[in-house]
Amino acid sequence: MRPSIRCALERSAELTRNNQLVEAVAIAEAAINRATEDEHPEIRQWLTDHADDFVGKV
Repeated sequence: MRPSIRCALERSAELTRNNQLVEAVAIAEAAINRATEDEHPEIRQWLTDHADDFVGKV
């Protein structure tokens, strides 16, 4: 996945932890919409691997 998409997902996780859900969803949605079909499986895996990042669990 492109670094810009990874960065957007990481920012979305940070915003979610800070209770800024509307902005977090907007950023993640825009990143996912910019992704190519080839990137979608990698994004899905990243979201699975980093689910705890969105809730602040270690």
